[in-house]
Amino acid sequence: MKSQDPSDVAARLEMGFELYQLGVDMLRTRLRREHPAMTEAEIDERVNAWLARRPGAESGDAEGRPVELPRRRA
Repeated sequence: MKSQDPSDVAARLEMGFELYQLGVDMLRTRLRREHPAMTEAEIDERVNAWLARRPGAESGDAEGRPVELPRRRA
């Protein structure tokens, strides 16, 4: 079982953020290599488009079933 100590939880969260940024940086590097004529703005557009449509992003990266918002209360 993973430690629930706040400093351990914070360290795991920070590592997650660092891995996310590393992935984005790697995508940018690949785009620059494959498309050397692209401007930084075009690379930003490509990265943002990929982040919005990548596998898992369609439903907001959350577990469970998608629901319409705002929810109607009965």
